[in-house]
Amino acid sequence: MLVIGFTGENCAGKTVAIDYLTKKSFYPISLSDMIREALKEEDKAVTRENLIQKGNELREKFGPAVLAMRAKEKMGKDKNYVIDSIRNPAEVEELKRLGNFFLVYVTADAKARFERQKRRGREEDATTFEAFKEMEQLEMENAERTKQNLSGTFVLADRKVENNGTFEQYYEQLNGALSAFSKEFKMERPTWDAYFMNIAKQVAARSICVKRKVAALLVREKQIISTGYNGTPRRTRNCGEGGCPRCNNFEEGGKNLEDCYCSHGEENAIVQAAYNGVSTKGCTIYTTFSPCLICAKMIINAGIVEVVFNEKYPLAESARALLDEAGLKVRAYKID
Repeated sequence: MLVIGFTGENCAGKTVAIDYLTKKSFYPISLSDMIREALKEEDKAVTRENLIQKGNELREKFGPAVLAMRAKEKMGKDKNYVIDSIRNPAEVEELKRLGNFFLVYVTADAKARFERQKRRGREEDATTFEAFKEMEQLEMENAERTKQNLSGTFVLADRKVENNGTFEQYYEQLNGALSAFSKEFKMERPTWDAYFMNIAKQVAARSICVKRKVAALLVREKQIISTGYNGTPRRTRNCGEGGCPRCNNFEEGGKNLEDCYCSHGEENAIVQAAYNGVSTKGCTIYTTFSPCLICAKMIINAGIVEVVFNEKYPLAESARALLDEAGLKVRAYKID
């Protein structure tokens, strides 16, 4: 996830920049929208004055970084984002915690910005250049951390872009900023172990065993060839529907295993491969719990060469000893 933030004076060109990056597949989020939502809840008009006042109120009540925190809640890790309306240094500090956040300060000559504001034609905008400058100065500096502080925000920018020329010149500068950031951008990517173990944990969510949810994956050359989770056999009642008397009686661990109707996750992964005519020879098995003795014997005889487990099964000592004797590689890979 790459996140680009924009700050700058009124009518400097932030909206144009947001639209430009949106066309480049960035998803836009505006911190001002968080304030607009709060105003709408109170049935107040969305004016510049009310936005400033409500923004200050939210920062005072919930902390100076509240708008950035709310914006982060809207983000997913599978998208790139562009953030507008950053007006407080604490918001920058909070967004920097994302790791791949870069701030751009967009500026332009005051008179040029005033002319743009007049063309915009909003009713609440200043009608004279003097009033424009006076309103802007109120936003520029503030000793209170909970108030807008544009000048304190500008100095935290990773790059400054001046928008006094044509759109083409402005876009060229924005492209230059993106190019510079992309060299520093560190793409988050899970390791193969993390990738497969997270999938195994997701597969385990399909289990409705009343005692424990367990799943396993069979992997060959970084390709999943089979999955399995613990549960009762096909065409029988599920464990969570009363299908397994041992599980539903919550028997003590290790006792009366012969009465358990549930197949283990490792067992089902191996059986599913056989059912579909897929060889398990040379595979690695990723399992959310280390295998029991019965599953260990199946793993060895199935030609599996490596076992990677997330958590240790309580009764796994003899299984581990057998796997070691058979020459399999066994290792733990813990994820939450």
